[in-house]
Amino acid sequence: MNDWQLATSGLDPAAAQAFATLEAVFALDGEQVARDPLSQVLRVVVGGRRYYVKRYHGAGKNPLRRWLGRTRVRAEWENLRHFAAWGIPTAVVVAWGEERRWGGFRRGALITAELPRTEDLKLLVLNNDPRLADRGWIAGISHQLAAITREMHSHGFAHNDLKWRNLLVDDSEPPRLYLIDCPSGGFWHGPFLRYRIVKDLACLDKVAKYSLSRTQRLRFYLDYAGKRRLDAGDKQRLRRVLTFFQGRE
Repeated sequence: MNDWQLATSGLDPAAAQAFATLEAVFALDGEQVARDPLSQVLRVVVGGRRYYVKRYHGAGKNPLRRWLGRTRVRAEWENLRHFAAWGIPTAVVVAWGEERRWGGFRRGALITAELPRTEDLKLLVLNNDPRLADRGWIAGISHQLAAITREMHSHGFAHNDLKWRNLLVDDSEPPRLYLIDCPSGGFWHGPFLRYRIVKDLACLDKVAKYSLSRTQRLRFYLDYAGKRRLDAGDKQRLRRVLTFFQGRE
């Protein structure tokens, strides 16, 4: 069974033809920008626009994913579409789908349009970008990130890999922040959701504690929590955030 879909609007005719079938997508040539045991990411140019083609040949790290539950590629395209539905800026999904044989996953792909003139926040840190010394710029990005994270968590959803490399910022004025790359995110309830929320916040703070001041980090959390001061529950959560990766870094 081959389940392949194209975006219903806004797709360039040349791209619609290039991405028409899963077979065509797996035949594409392009610049390889990433690879892991489950997938390969190519950057291709079609109709004068760049796209990222993520091709999966594995369903997930757990071998049972081939037969049971959501595959990694399905989780990724569904999660990005959730973000768009919630008003969270993210990459536009233009084509997606997977192929199964005898009920088991065989291969799948996800194609997103490039977000032009963007860089990930981790790269800005590695390059000592001067914008990181601009308090006004940091405040604007921090406020957007707090709103994005709060919106995501309000739906009972946790990203599970909320790292600076998965946050893109453009060069507009004011700059706009985008959340990308979420194959391991999902919906949780009760204590499982609370644990995943702490993990998301701790992932963000792994780089923030070396790149931002304590005041800036506190301002982010207060924005995220929608409060002016920390209460006892916030202090308890922050202790868990600050110790989450102790002994694992």
